[in-house]
Amino acid sequence: MTTIRNLLAGLALVLATAGSLAATDINKASQAELESIKGIGPAISTRILEERKKGPFRDWADVMERVKGVKQASATRFSGGGLTVNGTAFLPPTVAAATPAKKP
Repeated sequence: MTTIRNLLAGLALVLATAGSLAATDINKASQAELESIKGIGPAISTRILEERKKGPFRDWADVMERVKGVKQASATRFSGGGLTVNGTAFLPPTVAAATPAKKP
């Protein structure tokens, strides 16, 4: 059982490392690199590059504010495909954070 756990832990480490090596930063990527991300086509990549000319993206909130057509669902998809903003993947707000706290 321990051997299987060690094997799974090693596999998880390899996959995590491979994923980080394949990351594409929105502030450095070419149009072709952006379009290699699933869901980003010529229209969105052009919008990203046009907005990037005005200044680098600070974070995912900045991307969603400045790039028409990029909202939480697409940011989640793009991040899952390897897109990062300053090396950071998109983390959607948690359900707990979106739900108001109940009064005692």
